Amino acid sequence: MSRILIVDDEPSICWTLTEALSDDGHECRQASSAEEGLRLAAEFQPQVVLLDVRLPGRSGLDVLSEIRDLTGQAPVIVMTAFGDLETAVRAVSSGAFEYLVKPFELEDALRLVERATRGSSLDDKASAKSVAATGQLPGGMIGRSPRMQQVFKQIALAAACEVPVLITGESGTGKELVAEAIHRHSRRSECPFLPVVVAALNENVIESELFGHTRGAFTGAERERAGVLEMAAGGTVMLDEVGDIPLGTQVKLLRAIERQEWLPVGDSRPRRGEFRVIAATHRPLTKMIHDGTFREDLYYRLNVFSIELPPLRERLDDLPELAQAFLDRIMAGQERRTFSSGALEAMKSRRWPGNIRELKNVVEHAAVVSRGLEIGSESLPPEVERPVSASDPSAGSLREAARQWTQDQLAANPDASESALFDELLAEVEPALLAEVMKHCRDNRVAAAARLGMHRATLRQKLRRYAMDDRANDE
Repeated sequence: MSRILIVDDEPSICWTLTEALSDDGHECRQASSAEEGLRLAAEFQPQVVLLDVRLPGRSGLDVLSEIRDLTGQAPVIVMTAFGDLETAVRAVSSGAFEYLVKPFELEDALRLVERATRGSSLDDKASAKSVAATGQLPGGMIGRSPRMQQVFKQIALAAACEVPVLITGESGTGKELVAEAIHRHSRRSECPFLPVVVAALNENVIESELFGHTRGAFTGAERERAGVLEMAAGGTVMLDEVGDIPLGTQVKLLRAIERQEWLPVGDSRPRRGEFRVIAATHRPLTKMIHDGTFREDLYYRLNVFSIELPPLRERLDDLPELAQAFLDRIMAGQERRTFSSGALEAMKSRRWPGNIRELKNVVEHAAVVSRGLEIGSESLPPEVERPVSASDPSAGSLREAARQWTQDQLAANPDASESALFDELLAEVEPALLAEVMKHCRDNRVAAAARLGMHRATLRQKLRRYAMDDRANDE
């Protein structure tokens, strides 16, 4: 079996790990400080190292690279009770094999050691889901839930490389914050971070915004203007809502990313520059590819490394801390206020279609309405104080559920001049409807089309759109 070095100043951790690993046939040594760990690393030549971050004297992260040098690059599993994004980034950049947040399950540690002996590390994208890292990003992006721990690990990995990144998730989940965090922890951090909100631009000016234009290129172009690709100058360009870019512009964007070269509007001389692209969207790009509204080659160029942000309803464990962080920011310089347990329970009962952005608005509303140091549920907006669930019998019917869903969407984005509410509702409901009818009709398209009251060709097209046509037949 393997030689394993455990560097931790908590005797209980060392004893537990040593007992379990010895039972598995491994030979273990223990060190309670960074200096002792360095000495044993040189003498014992471990094949795997379990290294705590908080140690007497020097930090475990300060000696991580030294330990790897002394042991012939043996895999190092970092352990810490103070996991945050900064620690995750330092661990990745120093060559850590994996990252384990205390308190952890013993079985998880044993699995990591087993993987370490096989050589699968943080550099392996297939293992990207297994690290746990908690903490907080600027702007209130808090992550103590397992889903956000995974996101923090992916941010660290993305920051350590130079490939394009595609961030997906519902509106309001914090995609720009994630993109900025990747940039801030990358080698480009001293260069500009330029977000472009594509959805806010008129279709006629998107190319000018990206590539720039010459004087007289179009009506109103009174002077030459550089585009964001040129202004990035070695930095990062974030394309927010990349799915809204017109097809014609997508071709030019793909060329610009691949060649780091582009043509300003009205110019025949190409410009060159060095930049990284991080794209974000709430749209289903794979469905758009099938519908012919998004280029497949651009999708694969952008989706070299992907990060999916969970909606707030799937990380409700983070809600109390998020709400308090927003409240503390609003009340900065004043006496601290908190939410009552009743208010927090009411907020946890909501589906939050507007996600973090909607939660921030609700906290601001409550801070204005309430006058006490403890904010109760009566200070929350009516739709949050008395939430109606679409599955609640009191909702009455499918019509009532649709009405509630629509109200939620409008409340989450009250100022949106354009949206695709009908398509979004259809995308929520149609796949389940088709799946149940196909199941009832034993995957027979003819019978299913008759039951649905639509032409067989229409049904076939819809099944293909939702990737549900693999088992369908016409017999």
